[in-house]
Amino acid sequence: MTMHSFWLETAPGRPYPEPTGDVEVDVAVVGGGIAGLSAAWELTRAGRSVAVLEAGRVAAGVTGHTTAKLSSLHTLIYARLSASAGTEAARLYARSQQEAVEHVARTTAELGVDCDLEPVPAFTYAESDETLEQVRAEAEAAREAGLAASFVTGTPLPFPVAGAVRVEGQAQFHPRRYLLGLLEAMTARGALVFENSRVVKLDEGTPCRVTTAGGTTVTARDVVVATHYPVFDRSLLFTRMEPHRELVVAVPIPADRDPGGMFITTEQGTRSVRTAPYDGGRRLLIVTGESFKPGTGGVGERFARLEAWTAERFGADRITYRWAAQDNGTTDRLPFVGPLHPGARHAYVATGFGGWGMSNGVMSGLLLAALISGEERPWSGLYDPRRLHPLREAAQMVKFQASVAKHFVGDRLGSGPVGAVADLGRGQGAVLKVGGRRSAVYRDENGEIHAVSAVCTHLGCVVGFNDAERTWECPCHGSRFGVDGSVLQGPAVDPLRRLDVDADGNIKDSTDSTDSTDTVVSGDTTADADGDTGVAADGNAGATRNANAGTNADAAGNADADTDADGDAGRK
Repeated sequence: MTMHSFWLETAPGRPYPEPTGDVEVDVAVVGGGIAGLSAAWELTRAGRSVAVLEAGRVAAGVTGHTTAKLSSLHTLIYARLSASAGTEAARLYARSQQEAVEHVARTTAELGVDCDLEPVPAFTYAESDETLEQVRAEAEAAREAGLAASFVTGTPLPFPVAGAVRVEGQAQFHPRRYLLGLLEAMTARGALVFENSRVVKLDEGTPCRVTTAGGTTVTARDVVVATHYPVFDRSLLFTRMEPHRELVVAVPIPADRDPGGMFITTEQGTRSVRTAPYDGGRRLLIVTGESFKPGTGGVGERFARLEAWTAERFGADRITYRWAAQDNGTTDRLPFVGPLHPGARHAYVATGFGGWGMSNGVMSGLLLAALISGEERPWSGLYDPRRLHPLREAAQMVKFQASVAKHFVGDRLGSGPVGAVADLGRGQGAVLKVGGRRSAVYRDENGEIHAVSAVCTHLGCVVGFNDAERTWECPCHGSRFGVDGSVLQGPAVDPLRRLDVDADGNIKDSTDSTDSTDTVVSGDTTADADGDTGVAADGNAGATRNANAGTNADAAGNADADTDADGDAGRK
């Protein structure tokens, strides 16, 4: 069994170069996931010159780890949205999401992309009577919003349900093959695509300039920041978003056991089901679930529960693939798509897809291309990041920040880490007190110790170990790091500081002995290890750091950034 994504394994794609010199274009797109590439494609075919800058490989971050449902039915969104924002908001949401689904079908046909696009219905189902009325209400709200929705008491699933919302006109596809097709089409029209080109600075001048870690400057009239979590957060969006992570298992099944649809339930920690074409005429059953906050542990147990559920419900126990996905939910459950901050004139952002990155990524690309072209869409205001509805968002914002405070304060002021380096088995990791400081320590399969600071470089929360993926994760805002401290996923932009620990658990090369010496920075937001955040007079969070941090902020207070520039898609 592999711990890699089926999408990445079956569509390797070709590499794209790093820039060899400075570049000048109409639009610079930072991030090569579905939102960034969708925006780049729309702008390219509208006649704009475009450069895409991706920190790793295009379409290989969160986008490469989705379950790739193209659906306008997002669990129970319509009843909630109608109640909180009104029926017109629900109609606009439905129109924008369904347009995205249909746009992929049109683009696939136009470009002749072979991406296994299959029209299927989407279902949100309930097995128990406890959530049945919610599902019934969702069917009515989705229908009132304009979708082809109905309430049904049976589904093609091989187990009974109490009821379900069924929506016609949805689709599933191979996301990476689709995006590789867009890449070929846009580069044939002159678009520039750069991989391994991490953007570390954004200057919102006239024109704008973005700078890569390699020193290349890309000058552009407009800049799109589509990096899953924005690497430049000049509106403190992290206070209005919460990360969640979900696990995916996949197993081949006979074609005659394909349920023929896309299914999701909020019960049992979320269960999401779809299939994809597989070799030998079989189908690959893809099951997602076990929604949890990064850094909260027990990931191996969560995988075991998901695999057991898959075996019980589908009789499929020979798991072939395992992977995981992550996304951010917002306080009002709507994405942030539009100007990067209240004063932005030529910088735009797309983030907060709430687990529905395929339709939201395509919607974002269409919306951002329109805004950059001076056009408005009926739903521009619905997704505008500058919106703030205190009454609607207050409860969720309090919930989000209470969770952050629980980890930030509790993990620091609690009893502290216990155990010793010598107690770690091979393949195990733990936060331990080493040399007087919280240290994230991992012993690999060869017995070698890898130790880094346990203080997240975003805003100073203490990371936790993911035992299934062998990563360090922050429970506050979802940053993820390799066991060597390297940044795998933002909002953190700097790696965890490496520590040289000997066999007895002593730090050999550090003169620091307390957590308070670590300064932590993310994009334009900074905090010391005690969590104090600096905000400049213009409302943009400033950036400062000490000598231990190893990088500098520019004169405008824009910290050098280093994060995963892909991954703007969700898990569904």
